Formats: sequence, structure tokens, C-alpha cells
Amino acid sequence: MSIAAPLVELDAAARAAVEQAIELLRGRRVAVLTGAGVSTDSGIPDYRGVGAPVRTPMTYSQFLADEPYRKRYWAGSHLGWERFAAAGPNAGHRTLADLEHGGVVTGVVTQNVDGLHVRAGSRRVVDLHGSMDRVTCLHCGQTFDRGAIAERIARLNPWLSDADATMNPDGDAEVADVSRFQVPECSVCGGTLKPDIVFFGEFVPPVKFEEARGIVARSDALLVLGSSLVVNSGIRLVGLAAKKRIPTIIVNRGETKADARAALKIDAGTTETLAAFREALLR
Repeated sequence: MSIAAPLVELDAAARAAVEQAIELLRGRRVAVLTGAGVSTDSGIPDYRGVGAPVRTPMTYSQFLADEPYRKRYWAGSHLGWERFAAAGPNAGHRTLADLEHGGVVTGVVTQNVDGLHVRAGSRRVVDLHGSMDRVTCLHCGQTFDRGAIAERIARLNPWLSDADATMNPDGDAEVADVSRFQVPECSVCGGTLKPDIVFFGEFVPPVKFEEARGIVARSDALLVLGSSLVVNSGIRLVGLAAKKRIPTIIVNRGETKADARAALKIDAGTTETLAAFREALLR
């Protein structure tokens, strides 16, 4: 078949691979797994993509053990949240919502914490690593809206908006001096607050992974978008697709850990590739 306008930004090799992918996906119920590459067109940096800075993220045990770590985390996370809150869904997010509404996509499992799939209109979304828009008290379990916590941080730390900081992916920044930062406490019990996201060193909640597994189990293909599949939860879903004997198609700039296991790998951007899928699969 011939593909028109949406592929003008793709090179010949990617165009040919997209045509093969469309033939593989046509008539199938498609589970989708997304990573940071889906949100780069919304202005949110990719954590592991080509050109991304090398970083050593804070672990969950560090966050729990030491107040200076919590100061560093909350100061950087607050500045990162401002970027996340200002970002909007891009055409790729909206295309996935259209494909779900059109009966092609059975659900989206995302490794992202930006909430953009839901804001784009996707209805069945499993946020494997949580969402930055929620904050939970580790002592009493009370949940807060992130916007309300952000207002408290701004009141406690009016100097922070002018601080020397370097923005990083995954919703945080590196603030040069956090010694005077005041960490917000739970307004119910005075306990430690933590964004409702999975830190390095934490496990994906079992109920979340079971929801993700269910989406793949009820589908006829797995489409991986913008993920290098370094995180174990993503590889496990690829393994589930292989066990179920359904094809996995990967769209990602650069190599992933599952390229050899995929029925097809497309080395291209997710937004333009999804535009082609939408045109062909929603006819």
C-alpha cells in the first residue's frame, strides 16, 4: 500500500517499516506501552534518549533516610512540576486517544508520570510509575493534589523561583543550593510527603502491573512507543506478548533492549509514525 502526507518527515527506511507495521496491526486489538519519547514533542526531555545527560537519580531509600536528600528532591521536583504543569498533550497523545476511541487501541500502559495521555482523552490508562499530579503522606496515607502542595512550597520558599537550577527529565531539576529549602509536611499528621511516583529502588505496585498485564492479555499486538525498555516492567510486558505469541512493534529513536524480540522495529519519532497509523487504521 501507499502512505501519504503524514510520512513526509520519515526517511525511506522508516516509511517502509511503517507500511509493514500497518499491515501487521490492521484488524488487531493493540495494547500500547509508552515511554518518555512520546512526550518529547510536548517539551518534556527524554531521560535516556540520544543526547540526554547522564544522571544518577535519587533512590527511594535516600529520600526516606535523610532530610537533605528530601530538600534536594522537593526543590528540584517543584521546579520540574512547573514545567510538567505547563506542558500539554501533543499530536501523538491525541492520536492514541483517537485510536482508542476508534476501537483499535485497547489501552495505554505508560512509564511516564506526566499525565498527558489522560489529558489527551485516552480512557484506559495504566500509569505504571505513578503520576506527578498526586502527593501522598507516607505516614497516614492522605492524598493531596500536587497543585496545592506546589502553592505551599512557593509560599514557604519564595526565593526558589530565582534559584540557580538546571532542568532535567522526569519532572525534576538540579538546584545548586537547597540548604534553606523548607520541606512541606502533611497537613493532617505532620508526616513525610512523597509524590505518587515510583522512585528508583521501588517496585511497581502489583495492582498496577496486573492492570497492565490485563491490557496486553486482551490484545492481539503490542505497540511500544518511545521507550528504550531499560526498566524491567516494560521488558516483562514484551515477554508477556511473546508468550502470548502476538507481535511486538517498537517505535523508538535508537536501540532498545527488546529490538531482537520485536516483530518489527521502526527507528523514528512517535508523533509522525502515529499520524500514519491513524490515517491507515481509522479509515
